[in-house]
Amino acid sequence: MVVEIKEYKSANEIAKALDSEIDQTKNLLAEYLRRLDQIRALAERSKKVRDVVLKLAGKKAARNTLGETSVGDLNIVLDATPLHELTALEEAARSQQDRLLILQKAREAMKWTDQIENTEGLRYMVLESDGVPTQILLRIS
Repeated sequence: MVVEIKEYKSANEIAKALDSEIDQTKNLLAEYLRRLDQIRALAERSKKVRDVVLKLAGKKAARNTLGETSVGDLNIVLDATPLHELTALEEAARSQQDRLLILQKAREAMKWTDQIENTEGLRYMVLESDGVPTQILLRIS
């Protein structure tokens, strides 16, 4: 989680920045979902072929960790299968969906900004956590 303070000149500027974050998140989520659809079918076919081959060989399907290793907190998968890619894409899409919901709730909470017009001499310092406003400090300069 990244926490930072950003300064804005108006409440509308905050709302525009938030709208931009929402649009970027929606675009990224759409891309992940598109890729997810493509890889899901491939992963299912790969799993079926693997199951058939294991059945013909008379072996049980065991979790194969061959080619997987950890370096510190980083997990590295060598010769990644479509199933590995599917799992990674599902996690990324789920994360973007969660982020989108949080951003949309923050934007909804900022509807009051649409009513503010002349705020000359007012500074907006915004505490943001991962790009989402969590606190707005209004300061007269």
